[in-house]
Amino acid sequence: MGILYTRPELLAARRRWREQGLTVVFTNGCYDILHPGHVRTLERARSLGDLLVLALNSDPSVRRMKGPSRPVIPEAERAALACALEAVDAVTLFDEDTPRDLIAALLPDVLVKGSDWSHFVAGREEVEAAGGRVVLLPLEPGYSTTATVEQILGRRSPR
Repeated sequence: MGILYTRPELLAARRRWREQGLTVVFTNGCYDILHPGHVRTLERARSLGDLLVLALNSDPSVRRMKGPSRPVIPEAERAALACALEAVDAVTLFDEDTPRDLIAALLPDVLVKGSDWSHFVAGREEVEAAGGRVVLLPLEPGYSTTATVEQILGRRSPR
């Protein structure tokens, strides 16, 4: 099971992991309604190193990106779900619009994003300048949180 870290705790853990020679993989996202596409992507990301850090957008950050009706699942519950995933070793929250500052402080060995973000990967420059690499993973076809939310809302019975 993963551990939920504050930013200072995560940075301290990163120092220990570096001393131990462990390869740290980092990815981030809202992970609002967890679906099989998320799980498979996290498993693939985890296979790229020794530890996987998942940074979750805080509730205010999700609202700024996705609109006032999101997130569907509050950050504390999203973090608990993420910690329960076998592939995830560490979870942290970030309130900024992008995790660039967190990535710059953490400097993971591998930065992973879905291929839908090929146009912009926050933290790419910092990771590559430190000798790390960026990996874009293909999305799992047929899975989308936004589509799932829309499908659920479309199924509502009229009142």
